[in-house]
Amino acid sequence: MTAYIYDLFKILLPAGLVLYGMYSLVNAYLNKEYQKRILELRMKNSELVLPIRLQAYERICLLLERITPSNMLVRLSSAGQSAADYQRVLLAEIRNEFNHNVAQQMYMSEQAWAIVKRAKEDVVTLINTVYQQLPENAKGTDLAKKVLENVLATEADPTGKAISFLKQEINQTF
Repeated sequence: MTAYIYDLFKILLPAGLVLYGMYSLVNAYLNKEYQKRILELRMKNSELVLPIRLQAYERICLLLERITPSNMLVRLSSAGQSAADYQRVLLAEIRNEFNHNVAQQMYMSEQAWAIVKRAKEDVVTLINTVYQQLPENAKGTDLAKKVLENVLATEADPTGKAISFLKQEINQTF
């Protein structure tokens, strides 16, 4: 009986070792194939997402350029408007531009989007602060002039920092 168990053990041990070896080889092969497919999928996604990300950064840069005070004041004429009306027009333009591009945050880092939002808020704050310093009967041209004077006096472009950050972040991609 012990000889029978010994013979069975002589057969089962090598068979078990061969089975374990085959299992290890097949498992390693399947893991490599899985990793290879994941890499291929990421590469395909990268090929699709990268152009969309670049487009998102382009659109956000355009947003920032459009709400830069000097560009916006030139684009939106203040002729014949009161300062209050012109302030409403400027704030509505900023809000519309921002809302039109809000979905682009999906393709940007959290930090980049936070900086873009902060730049927008800085422009709004600048316009509101300058407006509050004007007399009640001020004209739209007075508001535009004071906003530009404020930007030139402080030498702080509220959107410049955000644009620079976006350029740096997109350059890291390449």
